[in-house]
Amino acid sequence: MILAEVTVPLLNANEPEARLVEVHVRDGQAVEKGAVLFTIETTKAAAEIESPASGFVRLLVRPGDVLTVGARLAVITERADEPLVLPEETTRPEATALRITRPARALAESLGIDLSTLPTDQFITEDVLRRLIGQADMTFELPPGDKPYLLIYGGGGHAKSLMEMARAGGQFTLAGIVDDKIPPGQRVLDIPVLGGRAILAAVRARGVELAANGVGGILDINVRVRIFSLLEEHGFRLPAILHPRATVEPSASIGEGVQVFANAYVGSQAVLHPKCMVNTGAIVSHDCEIGPYTHIAPGALLAGHVQVGERALIGMGVTTAVGVRIGSAVRVGNGAILLADVPDGVIVQAGRFWTGRREERD
Repeated sequence: MILAEVTVPLLNANEPEARLVEVHVRDGQAVEKGAVLFTIETTKAAAEIESPASGFVRLLVRPGDVLTVGARLAVITERADEPLVLPEETTRPEATALRITRPARALAESLGIDLSTLPTDQFITEDVLRRLIGQADMTFELPPGDKPYLLIYGGGGHAKSLMEMARAGGQFTLAGIVDDKIPPGQRVLDIPVLGGRAILAAVRARGVELAANGVGGILDINVRVRIFSLLEEHGFRLPAILHPRATVEPSASIGEGVQVFANAYVGSQAVLHPKCMVNTGAIVSHDCEIGPYTHIAPGALLAGHVQVGERALIGMGVTTAVGVRIGSAVRVGNGAILLADVPDGVIVQAGRFWTGRREERD
């Protein structure tokens, strides 16, 4: 008989996953209620997980696993040899499949909407669908301007900074905003929301060729990646956008879709691969290489010859030694100091001195 489940708690509202650092018990071991079973960490916090009941612990994970909040770590059983018949996993699933009501599906089909363009991170009802497509009204006005039109995807905090940056550069006329949650007709920084993602084809058909991704993706970098793919699938080109108060040396290489914010510095022969971001006041020194989709957060200081893989997050105020290699999908918490290479997928807790010792990885 299963007496209780042990799951990953939410340590930080801004991080949906945690890394299992240590397992303090053996599989099948007798434990008392309140015994420490696991240590987990995010980039900002660490916590010990206690047993919710007395019994025998049956382990379902291993040290080093990266787990979603709510994921099952173990179960507490009545007997050590209890056959495990686990109930359906109760973790928050990654939103990859479309969830849509029958009426909403029928409406989408009647309007000729490609279902693959609809978001998978929310439940699609008729009302949601109508909001996404601008009440099924694909008519909108583009603002006058003599510069190339630029569409902004997203209307949140990161998008606002991006809009200000695009305006400051003076290279574009902002065509409008596409956002899946803000009703059409509303304005953000006096820029109109045209509709949700289902309106992308209509915007492209009106001659808008350029788009910028205003989704920061701090909670889940894969959301940002999917937005880039969605824009490209609709035929938009993704220009690099550089704030006029950023310093980018002439020998640096800047890929498409790159965003470099105010007061950032990109050094000589640095390479910014497509769709990465160097945020406000960050320093990417000479000969650094930043992988696709990676986010260098405000105030991070990367010394010369640092290499960062793809889809990584280097937090605010992080400092590195010269020549450090940071792997793909790494998350480095705010204020950490990296003195050695960081393997793929590792979470470095905020404020930590990372020296690469085995105990830091296990």
